[in-house]
Formats: sequence, C-alpha cells, structure tokens
Amino acid sequence: MSSTAYTGVKPKLSLVQIINMSVGFFGIQFGWDLQRANMGDIYKSLHANSDNLPYLFLAAPVTGLVIQPIIGYMSDRTWHPRWGRRRPYFFIGALLSSIALIFMPHSSELWMAAGLLWVLDVFGNVAMEPFRAFVTDKLPDSQVNRGFVMQSLMIGLGGSIASALPYILSNFFGQENTAAEGQIADNVKYSFYLGAFFFLAAVLYTVFTSKEYPPSEEDLKSLKENKRVKKNIFTEIFSALKNMPPKMRVIALVQFFTWPGLFLMWFYYVVAAADHLFGQYGVASKEYAEGKDFAKLTLAFFSVVTFFFSLILPKIADKLGRRVTHTLCLLAGALGLISVSFVTNKYMLCASMTGVGIAWASILSMPYAMLSGVLPKDKVGLYVGIFNFFIVLPEIIAALFYPSLMKHVFNSNMMTAVLSGGVLMMIAAAICYFFIKEKRNGNDILTAKLEIEEQRPI
Repeated sequence: MSSTAYTGVKPKLSLVQIINMSVGFFGIQFGWDLQRANMGDIYKSLHANSDNLPYLFLAAPVTGLVIQPIIGYMSDRTWHPRWGRRRPYFFIGALLSSIALIFMPHSSELWMAAGLLWVLDVFGNVAMEPFRAFVTDKLPDSQVNRGFVMQSLMIGLGGSIASALPYILSNFFGQENTAAEGQIADNVKYSFYLGAFFFLAAVLYTVFTSKEYPPSEEDLKSLKENKRVKKNIFTEIFSALKNMPPKMRVIALVQFFTWPGLFLMWFYYVVAAADHLFGQYGVASKEYAEGKDFAKLTLAFFSVVTFFFSLILPKIADKLGRRVTHTLCLLAGALGLISVSFVTNKYMLCASMTGVGIAWASILSMPYAMLSGVLPKDKVGLYVGIFNFFIVLPEIIAALFYPSLMKHVFNSNMMTAVLSGGVLMMIAAAICYFFIKEKRNGNDILTAKLEIEEQRPI
C-alpha cells in the first residue's frame, strides 16, 4: 500500500475515511471490555479473595504506564514506505492480544489467568496507544474533534457488544452461565473467542483501508538521524514529562481524578450490584449468577448510551464549549455511580449507567480534543503516551490502597467503593470547570484553542 502524497497541508477527510481509521478501536475496545466485565468473575471462579481483586487488575495500569510512552516514542521515530508509522504497532498488538484472548478462558489456575491478563494488556496497549496519535497525524484541526468522537462511537459500539456477549450467549444461544468450581462458564469462554476474532479483524480493517502521510524530506532526514544517534528512551520520556506543556498539566489533573471513578466501577460494580440486589440468595445461587449477568448487561447498556450520545456530542460542544461540556458529562457520570447504591430493582441500574455512558463519551474525546494544537508535532505519540500516565497512575494507587480500605474501613462493602468513585469524578468536574477556560472562534468549537490560566495553582 503506497502512501498518499502529502504536501504539508492536511486535507479534510470524508466521513467514510474517518470511519475507516476508527474501526480498529472497535476491536481494541472489544478486548478491553471483555476483560473489564469478566475478569473479576474469572478471578472469583479461580478462588481469588475479593479484597485482593484490585491487585490482580494491576496489569492494565502498569503495562499502560510503561508501554504507552515507549510505543509512542517508537512510533514517532518509525516510518516504513508501505506500512507507515502507526499501523505496524496496530497489527502486532492486535495479533498477540487476540492470541491471549483465546487462551484466557482456559485458565485453570489463578496465576495463569493473571499472567495472560498481563500479556493481553501489554499488547493491547501496543495496539491502542498509536490510535490517539493517528487522529492528530491524519486530520486537520477542524476535524480533530470529529476524529476523537468517531473513536468514542467505535468504543461505545465495541464495548456494548462485548459486555453483553455473556448475557446474549446464555439467554439466546443456550450457553451455560454457571460452571463447576474452578471452571469458567461456557458463555464466558465463547465470548472471549469471539472477542479475539473481532479484535484482530477490526484492526486489520483499519490497517488495510487507511493510509498515512509520508514525512517531508526534512522530517525523513531527521528520522534517519535519530536512528543513527542512539538515545536513552527513558531519558527522552523523563525530559518530555519534565517539559510537559502547561496546558496539558491541567487537563492531566482532570484525568487524574476522573479515572479512579471508572476503575472502581470496573473493579467492583458487577459483584457489588449482584450483592446489593441478589445477595440474599447466596453467591452459588442461580439468582446471583443471573444478577451478575444482568450487571454485565448494564455495562453494555452504558456503552450503547456512549454510542448514541457521541452522535450529538460535537453539537453540544459547539454550543457550550469543551470545558462546560466535559464538566456536565463528568457530573452525569458521578451522579450515575453514586445512584447505584440507591437502586431497589435491577432495571434501575440502567438509569445509573446512563449517566456513566454520557461521561464515558466525553472522557474518550474531550480531553484529547482540548490537547489538539498543544503538543509538539514531532512528539505527539510520546506525549499521548505520557498523558496516559494520568489515567493509569490513579488506577495503580487505587489497586494498592483500596484493598486495605475495603478491609479495614469499608468492611469489604464493594458498593462503598463504587460510591467513592462517583465522588472522585465530581472533584474532576470541579477542576475542569474552575481551572480551564477556552477561547472560541465564534461558535465553532472545532477550531477552538484551549487557554489555561498559567497563574492559577495546579
């Protein structure tokens, strides 16, 4: 595949082209949501202690912390005449992640499931990290917001199907949702097989339908020089982190308080909802198993909300601005998480997850759109990887400290953890509203330039 001739000015892409370059995220999110919705259940079936579940989820944040800036740095310095800059990483990550998905439901011991999760998360990050930089590489400023929102659409679609798969396979295709002690249910097994297929197929679709602009002669010369001069990658990452654009720092702070709410939901929500509504029947009961499946279905529902809300999100951002839009969406997510503890029947969980789905659509697009134009063009991949620090660091903190809080403060009440996640998301909304302001060119948020008050304390 030859690359499109590039004159230095990025042309506007058609809707079909933007969709093509985003389809891969459908597959990537399919893999992420399969593990988010099912790994807690898999760990429990392999006799993991509930208080220690967050430790077992450390694979995603630790690998993200290490892998994403490295892959961003490497992809910034990569160019192949046929395969481009970002697409080789899409393919390698998707292939190896899909293999891990196939083997995951055959885990017979806790260590095996945990090890496969590390493999899945390492190569999931290899595939995912360049996709954010891909939008900035390909789209002019006037289409950047639409590029990230299209990724949100794909994430919502992939997440909704992946989260619903165990329920669908159990209720419509007769796959068992229970298994003998130490075994993984058939509906979960077949969900992972299908996930492996969709992960690889979707990424391959983007690889073969999207082209990348070749570097200019000057940039190509710089790439060759960078390859000739050996640099310490970690020194480069530390230097970039130290010199992070001030505008990025405030957006990163919003992320730092946003993501714990999501992580605590993924850690605890399925089991917390089942305990809250069906705990009286006992954890080995059919009612409890159906309760867990329904909770997973509501995770699919929040992804459906994300999908449809993403369709109108650009218009809302055009009208209100990115800062206000993101603030309101975060508040909707916070209220959704807090309300889970007040539900009295399982169908009310859908209302709670509606708020989370609205927040998720914004979380996946608005922070990255606000960063557009801020990052040095030759280090976009690296800085996108560094931006991920402020997603994974709070997850690591939650994983390290929440087990102790759960045991000694919250009396192992998982619902309290979900509630506290909502409170943290409210703090993120406050930071977004009071510490970020933006200049807009008329009502066109797509050409907005973010301005952050340098004098305010961070």
